[in-house]
Amino acid sequence: MSSVDKARSDRGARRRRRHYVCSVCGKEQPFCWTCPCGFQICNTCMDENLWGLTCSGVQWQCPDCGRLRPF
Repeated sequence: MSSVDKARSDRGARRRRRHYVCSVCGKEQPFCWTCPCGFQICNTCMDENLWGLTCSGVQWQCPDCGRLRPF
């Protein structure tokens, strides 16, 4: 194994797999929009509730803490 291949495999091993559970539907998801307060929302729930979470389409507001988060 070359040093380049070893560096790539080490980099992949260090990458942490995130654990996402949507705070709205409660299902484990491969990706969720996340707020530092701990609130997580999956894409499906975000689409269903977009009318109440954003007015600009550029940022969404966390319903738990009120913090503005970018898309």
